[in-house]
Amino acid sequence: MSSNCVLDIPLPVAAEGNDPTRSPATKQRYPTKAEVLAAIPEECFDRNLIKSSLYLFVSLAMTIGSGVLAYLFIPLTWSWLPAWIGYAIVAGTAGTGCWVVAHECGHRAFTKHNWLQDMIGYCLHSILLVPYFSWQRSHSVHHARTNHLDSGETHVPHRDTTPSGAARLWWHETIGDEAFAIVLILINTVAGWPLYLLTGASGGPARGTTNHFWPAWPFSAALFPGGWSRKVWLSDIGVLVAIGLLGWWTYSSGFLPVLALYLGPYLVVNFWLVLYTWLQHTDVDIPHFDNEEWTWVKGAFMTVDRPYGFILDFLHHRIGSTHVAHHMDARIPHYNAVKATRALKENFPDLYRFDPTPVPKALWRVATRCHVVSKSEEGWTYSA
Repeated sequence: MSSNCVLDIPLPVAAEGNDPTRSPATKQRYPTKAEVLAAIPEECFDRNLIKSSLYLFVSLAMTIGSGVLAYLFIPLTWSWLPAWIGYAIVAGTAGTGCWVVAHECGHRAFTKHNWLQDMIGYCLHSILLVPYFSWQRSHSVHHARTNHLDSGETHVPHRDTTPSGAARLWWHETIGDEAFAIVLILINTVAGWPLYLLTGASGGPARGTTNHFWPAWPFSAALFPGGWSRKVWLSDIGVLVAIGLLGWWTYSSGFLPVLALYLGPYLVVNFWLVLYTWLQHTDVDIPHFDNEEWTWVKGAFMTVDRPYGFILDFLHHRIGSTHVAHHMDARIPHYNAVKATRALKENFPDLYRFDPTPVPKALWRVATRCHVVSKSEEGWTYSA
């Protein structure tokens, strides 16, 4: 990240094979941040521009290539809607790899040349309607305050002692586990990402209502201090250019090609983004911490790796299966993260967390049971 960006975070939890439905681990000594980083082989921090560029090329080729094939071979009629839905899933899933590369650029994990990775990340994220520098900043706060109940960022749970927590519990009890889970999954995966960008939904309460496009009143400016507000406006230019190009495309070709070729895959990219971030820091045995309990190392080890399988790991550059290592130091490139993950597992077997539960099953468990946290010996844990 840029020099005025914060980057890291950590937390605690269980060893591979432990039952994720068990209560959180008992109190233990946590290593220092320096001890954690010292356990990761030095070569894991090497950033190779050629290797990073090859991964970017593969993601771009699959994303653009699927669009070209769909344009050439799928008739643009409503009777071919199932085929266009299939295309959206394929292109959006491939396009998520481009999103992850842009994310690595924001973390300074793509290359040693900051100007180059900012240019690449800015272009990729702008095309996906993501304000690059704005999200770089908010995501760095997420890394710096992972699982902090007050100053954390993204998927910060409600406490049972707050009005919002009580309301959430009431809705859950009123409509039941299954209905609440379905509504929650739909809202999070369809509208969660734009709601976060526009209002800071699921962000920590310490910063109030934020907006990634407007870093000033009537929104809180706390998320974008100092020179960051200028970077937010710069991010807006990229998104506005992308919207202008989409508008020109719509004007010249009509709305249907834009809907089929761009908006469908765009929604799928958002789905994957929310799914990953939601499941990386949320489960029945993952505590959150208030200001008195939280430490950086606690926060980072509360990250969980999950089994996404070879295909998704390849397409998404292992963003979900090596996320613990990513939180220890976000400058580790994804192609070195497997080695870093192995080192963390070997050196901190009681803290490294891997949940072997299949992802759909884990998502349903989280959606039905992880809504509001209550005070416990381990911190604040889910009360459902």
